[in-house]
Amino acid sequence: MTLAPRPRSKAAIGSIVERMQALVAEDLAAVEVLLAERASSPVAVIPDLSGYIVSAGGKRLRPMITLIAAHAVGAANPATHALAAAVEFIHTATLLHDDVVDESDLRRGKPAAKAIWGNKASILVGDFLFARAFNLLVEANSLPILNRLATASTTIAEGEVRQLAAMQARDLPTEDYLAIVEAKTGALFEAAAETGAMSAGGDQYALALATYGKNLGLAFQIIDDVLDYGGTTTVIGKSVGDDFRECKITLPVIIARRRGSDEDRSFWERALNPDTQSEQDLAHAVHLIRATGAAEATVQEAEAYAALAKGALRSLPTSEYRDALEDLADFCVERVY
Repeated sequence: MTLAPRPRSKAAIGSIVERMQALVAEDLAAVEVLLAERASSPVAVIPDLSGYIVSAGGKRLRPMITLIAAHAVGAANPATHALAAAVEFIHTATLLHDDVVDESDLRRGKPAAKAIWGNKASILVGDFLFARAFNLLVEANSLPILNRLATASTTIAEGEVRQLAAMQARDLPTEDYLAIVEAKTGALFEAAAETGAMSAGGDQYALALATYGKNLGLAFQIIDDVLDYGGTTTVIGKSVGDDFRECKITLPVIIARRRGSDEDRSFWERALNPDTQSEQDLAHAVHLIRATGAAEATVQEAEAYAALAKGALRSLPTSEYRDALEDLADFCVERVY
């Protein structure tokens, strides 16, 4: 999919994540130990299901943001490790719940947990991981950090409910879409970066890193949404077209509807209704999103948020850790190519 100015090569894009992982390798190893220990339980099913999803090949972007943010303003420490593990557990819990709500069959390129263990077990183990996350946050021994992640968890839940309600509408204003994305995705990126700084004693940089995380999350989710209409399962970790089949109104659809003809808008009205959608509609939806320039416009929107994220880092001390956070903003957008 050719959507914007010449990107880096796929190898270069992949190396961004690898370089980040190498930069905090010892810290990540400590986080992985915590994840393995705290995902365990004497109750049957919990260790199998939680181990399956936790070790399913995610890039650990959110805990890496926490760790690198800490190093960018001070140094990561055991409290940072507990915080980063909690961030990953919160994220994983939301994935388990999302797959049930969205009826998704794939997650991180593998069968979704609910396809193996069922909906009930997925919901309950998601609840278990949420609880484990807050056990870890207590160990971080900071009431402000605990409060920040509790608030983020509330915001995420509100965003998910808001998206569910929005699926009943055939026409979603762009500002409502962005509010949903900021809540369901941006909130955890924001809290991960902000609390990473707080855990390292860098409170004076917390606001800058919160701004970075929020805009990074927006860029990341907007790219995810356009990839649903032209990406690959390998890149997005779920089935291409899932959002369309679930009748979600995302930014590429909003732009395509706005730019399209009356006939196009009639198509979207029918195709985004689960009672009238047909299997052949996805191909035409992809065609309209490309033909109207909605794909390119969506990527440009993500690039604007990535630029805002990078701009927020200017107040941080110059370091390889700040550079890594800037590169991550590029990675979030360049996954589309």
